[in-house]
Amino acid sequence: MFEVRVICDPADTDRVTDALSQAFTVGRVRQHLTRDGKRLRLYVTADHSTHTGPWLTPVKAYALAPSIVSEIGWTAGQAANKPFGTRLPRDFWLRKAALLDRIALNDEAEGIPGDAAEVAEEAAERLMRLDHAAVVCEPRHYVRQQYAHWINHQ
Repeated sequence: MFEVRVICDPADTDRVTDALSQAFTVGRVRQHLTRDGKRLRLYVTADHSTHTGPWLTPVKAYALAPSIVSEIGWTAGQAANKPFGTRLPRDFWLRKAALLDRIALNDEAEGIPGDAAEVAEEAAERLMRLDHAAVVCEPRHYVRQQYAHWINHQ
């Protein structure tokens, strides 16, 4: 795992990000303006991909998942029923990340603008940190893989 920093013209951001994604397995790209405000600094955690097969599609990963409305109720109930400062179990963070991924997927399919994808990515990264997972895949793919494994072994 390593950190990549690229300074580029804002117009080149998508092209540079795509090239990094093709060459490495990358996490979320963080952007900051340079001091002169004319260019962007892109930071990304990357790794050589060790995944040899295709990732699960969202349809396969969430085939056995309860409805989105049901999962919203479950996650809200779990968080509300714990005293402040209590650590929530891994399955809470997994189900929350999967829920946010599913919401983002729906928004993306409908062309609904917003930050659902970014929120889903952050939740996925939190799960990866909790699992001490190496950054060897796109975090939302990791959530789908972990969720499918979890729900199929209930």
